[in-house]
Amino acid sequence: MDSEAIAALLDGELQLGAWRDASDNGLQVAGEGPVTRVATAVDASLETFEAAVAAGAQMLLVHHGLSWNGSLARVTGLNRKALAYLLSHNLALYAAHLPLDAHPRLGNNAQLARALGLTELRSFMAYHGQKIGFAGRLPRAMTRQAFEAAVRGAVKPRQVVRFDYGPEEIRTVGICSGGAPEGVEEAAREGLDVYLCGEANLVAYNLAKQWGANALFAGHYATERFGVRALGAWLAERTGLAVEFLDFDLPW
Repeated sequence: MDSEAIAALLDGELQLGAWRDASDNGLQVAGEGPVTRVATAVDASLETFEAAVAAGAQMLLVHHGLSWNGSLARVTGLNRKALAYLLSHNLALYAAHLPLDAHPRLGNNAQLARALGLTELRSFMAYHGQKIGFAGRLPRAMTRQAFEAAVRGAVKPRQVVRFDYGPEEIRTVGICSGGAPEGVEEAAREGLDVYLCGEANLVAYNLAKQWGANALFAGHYATERFGVRALGAWLAERTGLAVEFLDFDLPW
């Protein structure tokens, strides 16, 4: 298979056409010739490209791609360096942002919910009119400290930030991976006991305190390792290709 055939499979599974996104999702850079090995990673960066080439990959699947809102229209600065590397090493690049956050089986949020054992899942967290997260119930009620321990076990983050302004007992959880501080308010409005996200900031703190809500942030990177790993496993099973996840274990 070549990179365009693999991209067509991914496009169909992720339903790229159904999403409005700042990311130019799909095959951003094509490769030449057959693909026998694929690497997956969270971010498109020179560090990731070098690791993919060192792993013997001819194609790289990422969550955060190289082109956003047509940013490759001008090939200067880092764009030029990145494209030069990809082309000179014949490394194809495929990106899936919101479609991979929201996918009901392979997505970051669905995989996070599964890792925590949530049941009664439903769509949660509207982003430009599209639901990209999931909410559900824990198998049993737990303290905020026990919930943090469960998240640490499932996500294995380098660091955790917790805002404890809601109920002491947690049973219902809203999840949106990455950077989505506005989800604190949506979780509070829906009466959820805690909001789980990736990136803590001042907006999230103020929302949690003013709404009297619990929120836990386990890292933008750590919470978004799930989707590309699941997508890579799906691709390997579907095609028989060798697929390797490249993990940089970043703290942010």
